[in-house]
Amino acid sequence: MKFSESLKRNSDFQRVYREGKSYANRYLVLYVLQNQTERNRLGISVSKKVGNSVVRHRMARLIRESYRLQEDMFNSGLDMVVVTRKNAVNCSCQEITSALLHLGKLQGILK
Repeated sequence: MKFSESLKRNSDFQRVYREGKSYANRYLVLYVLQNQTERNRLGISVSKKVGNSVVRHRMARLIRESYRLQEDMFNSGLDMVVVTRKNAVNCSCQEITSALLHLGKLQGILK
């Protein structure tokens, strides 16, 4: 993530959940909020309901890699939180990438 950082603090996640706009599709939910910087910050949330730690970590890696490969398509200055849904467990990287781009198009944050 050359242009982005990670959201790490719980307060940042809560602010994006509370004040941001959300759109969802079959696999992911994307919350977006403008921040006051030139960099994007990406947070990934995978619930325990999705699976065990191996499955959750795999989902987080797939989302992070999908975002990294398509990072230049997103506008800058955004806080984004991606929440994984349970039926995304058996998805490939291409399906996650297309779901992420679909949500970006719905949000209007793609260049």
